Amino acid sequence: MTEFDPARDLAIERVIRAPRSAIWRAWTEPARMQKWWVPAPTIARVDRLEPRPGGAFVTSMSEDGRSFVPHTDSIFLFAEHESRLVFTNAVDSTWRPAAPAPVRMTAEITLAEHPEGTAYRALVRHGEPADRDRHEELGFFDGWGSVTGALAALVEGETS
Repeated sequence: MTEFDPARDLAIERVIRAPRSAIWRAWTEPARMQKWWVPAPTIARVDRLEPRPGGAFVTSMSEDGRSFVPHTDSIFLFAEHESRLVFTNAVDSTWRPAAPAPVRMTAEITLAEHPEGTAYRALVRHGEPADRDRHEELGFFDGWGSVTGALAALVEGETS
């Protein structure tokens, strides 16, 4: 289930110098997720965060902190405590099929023990190579890399 298909998948991997429990909390507690979920200076608001199979994952974002626009409307497919989260935006939080812009995807976040902390991986799967290519052209590595860096800064700062 975790095989990487270079024609259809994109991934960010890094070692985060914090325990898996800290990263899990940053992914599953709304107040913590808001601190890293979108690239700064944009502000995130977590509207619904239910990290269990079928649970909603809905966020908004704002440039000015007052007016928020939709950002993520998806559901969790899988949640294994402190180990793995899988969500997709191909089904929205009301369980209706969705055609989200700019791309439909399924993201798998895995956390594994590492001698320096946690081996963190965000694997983003796309249905077609064209969707994967479009996501990369739109700045996947900058965007997901930026928020992964913000996540690492948050949890590493708490544990140092």
